[in-house]
Amino acid sequence: MKKIFKKVTVSFLIGAALAAPISFGNSLNNRAIDAIASSLAATNTLDDNDGVGNGVDTYTAYSGDGSTAAGWPSYSQWESFENMWTNNKPVISQSCTQFGQENPSEQEMNDLHDSIQQVATETKVDHRYILAIIMQESKGCVRVPTTNVVVSNPGLMQDHGGTGTCAGMNPCPKDNIVQMIHDGAAGTAGGDGLASLLGDSVTSSLQDDVAQGYYRAARAYNSGSVASSGQLQDGIATHCYASDIANRLVGWVKAQHNCPFDNNS
Repeated sequence: MKKIFKKVTVSFLIGAALAAPISFGNSLNNRAIDAIASSLAATNTLDDNDGVGNGVDTYTAYSGDGSTAAGWPSYSQWESFENMWTNNKPVISQSCTQFGQENPSEQEMNDLHDSIQQVATETKVDHRYILAIIMQESKGCVRVPTTNVVVSNPGLMQDHGGTGTCAGMNPCPKDNIVQMIHDGAAGTAGGDGLASLLGDSVTSSLQDDVAQGYYRAARAYNSGSVASSGQLQDGIATHCYASDIANRLVGWVKAQHNCPFDNNS
């Protein structure tokens, strides 16, 4: 089934981008959970100390197909969720300034942390991957505006036509935060989320290089598909998107963003 995305990324590092998949089928939430549970990407038990511990705040412009052979980070090189959260929290605490909104309160940040864990458990999507997408799309601003290009892209993960949002709302209730993350991770009535994209991308053909599937899924979340070349910097939308996600997963927070692919697009 062909997937068509149309979406705008609001990250101040990335700027506007097209994405968000359109899909069809019954009970999208169950379909998404089933897809991830049957794949090598399923995270069945959360561990805040997973990964290598603390990452390194540098940026490497990755190109190619997302494989370790092409120089991309392996799954075993990802930093732990605990360190990833701690290192990104200062950015989250100031994340709404870019939108002229009140920055997240301590309670809202606690709710964001707990909501990531809750949705990760429900969808079996790695909590680090969810956090990386949130940082890419909104920097963790719970009051991120909804973007509208063809379809509505609300919430922390700028999902496809979801119902979760706290745009212009202060405080942001935890239920809304959970819904925003659920819409992005599990998907919506109109579009796939991370779970189904990972289910399609992380397969046994990757053997031990499962991280490649995560990077491919990230590119699909942004642009709707991976270019026919298989190169994750090719195609439409944000050419640096997959590279950015890979960097976030190994520790990038504030280091200079020296990705050239969008500058040359």
